[in-house]
Amino acid sequence: MSADRPLVLGVLVYVAVAAAPTLLIWGVARFFPVLLGLPDLLRRLCRRGGPPPVTGQSFESLVADLHRLRREVRGRQPTTHVRRVALMAAYDDVLHDLCRAVGIARPPLCEVPERERPFARLQTEAAIEEAGVVLDPPDRGSAAA
Repeated sequence: MSADRPLVLGVLVYVAVAAAPTLLIWGVARFFPVLLGLPDLLRRLCRRGGPPPVTGQSFESLVADLHRLRREVRGRQPTTHVRRVALMAAYDDVLHDLCRAVGIARPPLCEVPERERPFARLQTEAAIEEAGVVLDPPDRGSAAA
């Protein structure tokens, strides 16, 4: 049995010598980009201030999209389930973008399960109205009675 130990030790040394260069190259290739991005990551973590600047659509186009999608949501029901899901997803996206534009940090619609989405949508609409955005503009073509 004592003769087996030097053989096992020899095999372990051989495996270590054979695998070391491969593991070293893999480690450098895997973690070098992380090390290069570390200063930028630290700057982003240490940066203080308000929310990041909003990029994308202007405030007016977001409100126009919200009014258009709100009319479609409140109007006739879409003909297929796919259209209905797409309409609600687009409406939720515009609500979320508008929340970011008016400075609502964490809108209620942010991360809720599907079954709680209608209530969260109402809460988000209320938060947007409290921020000063009119969700239901007066009809332009109708005369006052």
